[in-house]
Amino acid sequence: MKMLQEFKEFAVKGNVVDLAVGVIIGGAFGKIVTSLVNDVIMPPIGALLGEVNFKDLKFYLVDISTLSDADKETAAAIKYGQFINVVLDFMIVAFCIFMLVKVLNSLRRKKEDKDETPAEPTEKECPYCLSQIPIKATRCKHCTSQLEAAADV
Repeated sequence: MKMLQEFKEFAVKGNVVDLAVGVIIGGAFGKIVTSLVNDVIMPPIGALLGEVNFKDLKFYLVDISTLSDADKETAAAIKYGQFINVVLDFMIVAFCIFMLVKVLNSLRRKKEDKDETPAEPTEKECPYCLSQIPIKATRCKHCTSQLEAAADV
């Protein structure tokens, strides 16, 4: 029962929920980028290179001239075309994450700049007893000395 309670506390904490949402959105975003690379970016590049489908680009490690078409599918090969797709996929995701972090950092800097503006002083020091008094005070509440007008502050 105690373990179940500990798990419940762990699972409903904000950090875990935020992480789960991030993972789900990241997975969906990865699918979008994969489709962008495979269905939008690579076909025009393949057309420019002579109707090449990048997924089909591979370097066979065996002599395929003696193999049937069915055996060619299972023959040992280095699939560099698929690797190019995956690298491009990664580069787009990395660039998007970079841009997101850049925007978040700029927003954070703007917020920090707003927080760093000094507040107007609300107190001043009594020149006679050196205690803190309200800035608009004309008489010190500690030593009862008469002070000059608030304009000298």
